[in-house]
Amino acid sequence: MLIELSFLDLSLAAILVLLLGVFSGIMGLGITRQLYVAAIRTTVQLLLIGLVLKTLFSSTSVSFIVLIAFIMISVAGWEILSRQQRKLKGWWGFGISAGSLFVSSFIITLLCLFTVIQADPWYSPQYAIPLLGMLLGNTMTGIALGMDRLIQDAWRQRPVIEQRLMLGQTAYESINDIRREAMRAGMIPIINSMAAAGLVSLPGMMTGQILAGAAPVEAVKYQILIMFMITAGTGIGVISVLWLISKRLFDERERLCFRRLLKNIHA
Repeated sequence: MLIELSFLDLSLAAILVLLLGVFSGIMGLGITRQLYVAAIRTTVQLLLIGLVLKTLFSSTSVSFIVLIAFIMISVAGWEILSRQQRKLKGWWGFGISAGSLFVSSFIITLLCLFTVIQADPWYSPQYAIPLLGMLLGNTMTGIALGMDRLIQDAWRQRPVIEQRLMLGQTAYESINDIRREAMRAGMIPIINSMAAAGLVSLPGMMTGQILAGAAPVEAVKYQILIMFMITAGTGIGVISVLWLISKRLFDERERLCFRRLLKNIHA
């Protein structure tokens, strides 16, 4: 049986976060405000999504479920941009972040629903929304890390890139090493998660199913499925966003041009 948690139980866990904020403030680490804001957002957002999911699970409208999915993708796209040290210019930045999430998470979720899970109906919210949420949460992290690494390294190494261009290399060749490191940075979290799964950590979905009373072997099967989906989604998402940003970094004559990409190129 599932053991229900009371608000007192949640309060005890919240005290740990409060103490962490106090210690960080005493040490002058500068993360206390961000920590408390994130904790409040987590509480409010999860309580609200609990109410939304209760309504959503009783719905059979595919249009409503698709609308929720696109709202999730849009929010994730803005979150990716907000984590960048150098801000991207205009709606183009949002377009590449949300577009890479759509290509990776949304399409892979559809593929899984149609070919693997085969729920009836295929858009069953009990499966579609949690699957998409898990993919978006992990893919978003990989894309944000890869994007930030590419832009930061390209900005720092712009004299090197320009010298390579003057020596006759193409735009693709001049930035290939930077793009490779950015790809590695974006994939490290999910690769570490896969390597440590079962030995160091029990992943969240598997733990949740076991706590809810599911057979451990069935929980493991679902977790393997999710891990592989997240890995594929993260890889496709990072590749997509790195390719698009690399194209945007150069003009039609293959000259390095940060003005097309960043809001403030002097920062």
